[in-house]
Amino acid sequence: MAALPGFGAVFLRVYENTIVQQTEAELIAQGAVLSAAYKSAWTGGRAGGRGQAIAPEPPQIDLRTMTVLPPSTAAPARLPADSEAVAVARQLASIASDSAAVTLAAVRLLDRNGTVVLGRNDLGASYASHPEVRKAIAGRSDTVLRRRQEYPHGHIWEAISRASTIRVHHARPVIVDGRVVGVVMLSRSPRGLMLGIYQDRGKIALGIAVIFGMLVVLVGLLSRGIARPITMLTEASQRVAQGSADIPETPSTAAIEIRELFDNFRLMAGRIDARSRYLRDFATAVSHEFKTPISGIRGALELLGEHWSTMDDTDRTRFIANAAADTERLQQLTDRLLELAKADMTLGDSSAVADVLAVLHHVADRLTGERLAIRIDSPLPLAPANIAPGTLTTILETLIDNSARMGADTVTMTARMIGDRIEIAVQDDGPGIPTADTEKIFEPFFTGRRDRGGTGLGLAIARSLASATGATVTANIVPAGACIVVQMQRSMRDS
Repeated sequence: MAALPGFGAVFLRVYENTIVQQTEAELIAQGAVLSAAYKSAWTGGRAGGRGQAIAPEPPQIDLRTMTVLPPSTAAPARLPADSEAVAVARQLASIASDSAAVTLAAVRLLDRNGTVVLGRNDLGASYASHPEVRKAIAGRSDTVLRRRQEYPHGHIWEAISRASTIRVHHARPVIVDGRVVGVVMLSRSPRGLMLGIYQDRGKIALGIAVIFGMLVVLVGLLSRGIARPITMLTEASQRVAQGSADIPETPSTAAIEIRELFDNFRLMAGRIDARSRYLRDFATAVSHEFKTPISGIRGALELLGEHWSTMDDTDRTRFIANAAADTERLQQLTDRLLELAKADMTLGDSSAVADVLAVLHHVADRLTGERLAIRIDSPLPLAPANIAPGTLTTILETLIDNSARMGADTVTMTARMIGDRIEIAVQDDGPGIPTADTEKIFEPFFTGRRDRGGTGLGLAIARSLASATGATVTANIVPAGACIVVQMQRSMRDS
């Protein structure tokens, strides 16, 4: 849209130049006819004789590059006019007068020295000093631009139309038997730009209507494809900032990039909403978990403070032990919460590679003891996994520690390839997982052994660590014991 005025200006300049060239072409045609009549009158109408070579003369004017000469002024002639040329001028007077009346061109007939033999109030004057006349006397036609006398240089009309302050001057030689016997000199003001626009107003109006129609279509496309969808996103973002996750459907008329923006915004809003619910539920759970030991410590301190002097040593020791146990639970909860926070903030390394079998043997060597046996079952060679070895080690150690705390005696780790993923099943012979709890066990603070000091954060930490690397941790129902499955992406770099 910003370029349209520039194109319009260029169009007008080209159009104006065409108007001036049209004037030149008309003067060339008129001069050719008058030159032929001059020649015929000079020879008495007889045929024969060598004239100038006849060839088409296309317009040569270019308003952008051609110099505009001063107004045309006649000078006193140094030689009397040629008598034969004067006689020819008398014969052509009516022809020249009629052609001037029709074409509105100023017609002058000159002799071979540039002296006027037919003209307006300048009969007997000389135009031999004009470059176009000198060129015609030399045997070549020429067209120049001259400033009109009524418009001085720098007139305001020049800013609108350069052609409005100039005249087109055309000089054409009359050649008989190879020599110049006279000159036909013509001049006329070209059509002005405003006049040309008025005469072509129908075509120009059609062009304006087409341009405005294109602008209306363009505005409609921009509005439906970009502006309105962005406005909808702006309003949706304000609602998200106020706590609402209501995202409008993607408009069918939206541009491809805007559709992608809608999809990404919807995904972002969903994650923000999920994170908000998680933080809200997490804060509630943390408050609940911390409330019990804090209440126990406060009660023990109040009893000790009020009855210290009357309390026997056995009760005093019991209350202090209860407060110490509650303090230990608070310490465990704090440590586990820090581990969970680190797990939630962990970013997976896409270039990390782990030798799964090596990690399994390392974990088995560390955790195998008198009360827990660990077995490894991997029937086929395994490709490297796209996970950091330390992360995989932490996940497996957390799962095995959970099995041991639940009373398992034997843990079996089975690894196998499933398509482009590697699966590790950690199965124990403990009491198992109730069907209703297969998903709850991964929620923070959910535990089946709270009376034995369980925090309910171990499996949540394991799942968070796995999710950060693109792995998944799920619980399966088995006839006896518990089975937790870890699936990881195979490393494509080393496969």
